Amino acid sequence: MGSRFQDGGLFKSVLIGDGAVGKTSIRRRYMGDEFTEGHLATIGVDFAQKWVYFEGATVRWVIWDLSGQPTFETVRKHYYTGSSGIILVYSVSDRDSFDNASKWLVEAYRYMGDLPPTAIVANKIDLRESYAEGGLVSTQEGRELADYFREKLAIPAVFIETSAKTGENIEHMFTELLRLIAEEESQI
Repeated sequence: MGSRFQDGGLFKSVLIGDGAVGKTSIRRRYMGDEFTEGHLATIGVDFAQKWVYFEGATVRWVIWDLSGQPTFETVRKHYYTGSSGIILVYSVSDRDSFDNASKWLVEAYRYMGDLPPTAIVANKIDLRESYAEGGLVSTQEGRELADYFREKLAIPAVFIETSAKTGENIEHMFTELLRLIAEEESQI
């Protein structure tokens, strides 16, 4: 069987995490759209696709943006199947979204079985200057979460801090996830 890392290869990933952590803003920023202030909840699921040049090939990346609202779990479950990667997002300014990160991976596991490469994304780092230090999720906590998933659950994972507002590390995060997916596929 040929590698999907050839021209025309198809990759699917899901964006998961609590509502209002910036999943849609991350996706829109990656697609080249401008950041918009305010929050409009994703109803059910949304998606985008982008042709990406990676390691000498142009591949199609389909990104499913799953609603973070609990009432949409029955809709979300259908979109995990066939995912090459997971983008788990929490907000550094929302401790609950960080605390709920493991619940999102439990949900993914329930519908997928063994989890694919995962990007653990600490979003909204642009807000760090306007919040008291004690109320924010630290970089160290995010790294420890990613280490836990890598070591204890054997999930290939990368931790990256981003700002959908400024665009900081958005492109880098997607490139790193694609790199993890390529590494995983080369071992099959």
